Amino acid sequence: MTQAAEQNFSNAESLGWSRLSPDYAIPDKPPSLAEAQQYCARLARTHYENFSVATWFLPRNLRQDFFNVYAYCRISDDLGDEVGDATASLALLDQWQAQLDTCYVGSPRHPVFVALKETIYKFAIPRYEFSDLLVAFRQDQTVTRFETFKDLLAYCHYSANPVGHLVLYLCGYKDSERQRLSDYTCTALQLANFWQDVTVDYAKGRIYLPLEDLRRFLVSEEDVAQNRNTPTFCEMMKFEVQRAREWFDRGLPLVKQVTRELAIDIELFSRGGQEILNAIERQNFAVLGRRPAISKSRKLRLVVRAALGKLL
Repeated sequence: MTQAAEQNFSNAESLGWSRLSPDYAIPDKPPSLAEAQQYCARLARTHYENFSVATWFLPRNLRQDFFNVYAYCRISDDLGDEVGDATASLALLDQWQAQLDTCYVGSPRHPVFVALKETIYKFAIPRYEFSDLLVAFRQDQTVTRFETFKDLLAYCHYSANPVGHLVLYLCGYKDSERQRLSDYTCTALQLANFWQDVTVDYAKGRIYLPLEDLRRFLVSEEDVAQNRNTPTFCEMMKFEVQRAREWFDRGLPLVKQVTRELAIDIELFSRGGQEILNAIERQNFAVLGRRPAISKSRKLRLVVRAALGKLL
């Protein structure tokens, strides 16, 4: 281990994992496989309602593996977004990376990696599909603005697209064509979330709207800071929403190239992302200070439609 890495580990130990859930900390001794799997299932079922809904449509034999992957993604995201201190976050992400590396070459201690090791072996998942996510979460600690849309797409390459690849691996798909189509959908979902959370992200010091677009539409950062939904800002958001819709459209062919069960999940998440865009449009694209949300009735209709698709 390099001196810099040792210093990062020391910093992480001194700062501790107390900024996050106590359950996230790396234990001194690894749990049993059964305990680790229970940990991942509990985390998945209690942290994200949409994930729990999606698992209704998964083959039962894949649920634990999805729980394991989700638990990894959940904690990785929280290490990058919920610590509240860039130095501490980077140090903890280094520890998390070390556990991932050990997962491939040794015996990890964290329950997520104890469970994930079985999944990795079963589906022959390359390490970079997991570590790419950590690239994005590290970048979040130092990069808070994106000059061009191309720069934002490069970020999505790490922050969103690996998740789609992991899902494909679990369902038996490893080819580049399906991964390419999945990238369109995952990037579109990431964009929809960015456009929904402009105010939330700004409170964290980040702007994911490309700066070139702010200049093009004569929108200032002060407009974002002061929640000024000016006509030019709303016109810019209309442009961004349409751009995200186009990326959803590019990913649609994937539905016809996977099993029915996976197709239902892809459609459920895609329609959920498109509903976010619809919610933005219903607000006339005035997202500043008023986060667009999908109503419970609309969520229910999405689930019912997916359920009918499985039955028919």
